[in-house]
Amino acid sequence: MRITSLIVALITTAVLPVLGEEGVGQEIKKDAKKTGQTIKDGLETAGEKTKETAKTVGKKTKETAETVGAKTKETAQAVGEKTKETGETVARKTKQTVKGTEETTTEAGRKTHQKSTRPSTNATTEPAEPQPANRQSPAPSPSSR
Repeated sequence: MRITSLIVALITTAVLPVLGEEGVGQEIKKDAKKTGQTIKDGLETAGEKTKETAKTVGKKTKETAETVGAKTKETAQAVGEKTKETGETVARKTKQTVKGTEETTTEAGRKTHQKSTRPSTNATTEPAEPQPANRQSPAPSPSSR
């Protein structure tokens, strides 16, 4: 019996670690499954949140683009109207300036071409004195040298 007890003790000593390891392995498997499930749930939640965020961002981007388009159109129309007004003003002012210049030119021409009704006081009936042909020129100035 001693030998049998010794064999049983040896077998028990050898089997206990194996059984203990098997329990630990099962526990690790169980914890790994829990962790995997938690990660999966987290990813699904993150995916849903990302999808919601993408929809919101898309919606806001579309609204912003529409607003910018409308504002740009309004600005372009305002600029076009101002340009048209400015063109009309320039045309009107130019026309007024040309008309005023024509009137001034016509009045000046009338004044220039009028005949004098008064006799000229500068008229001389005496012949002018002949100039001597042998005139001496004055001495050259020192600055012309």
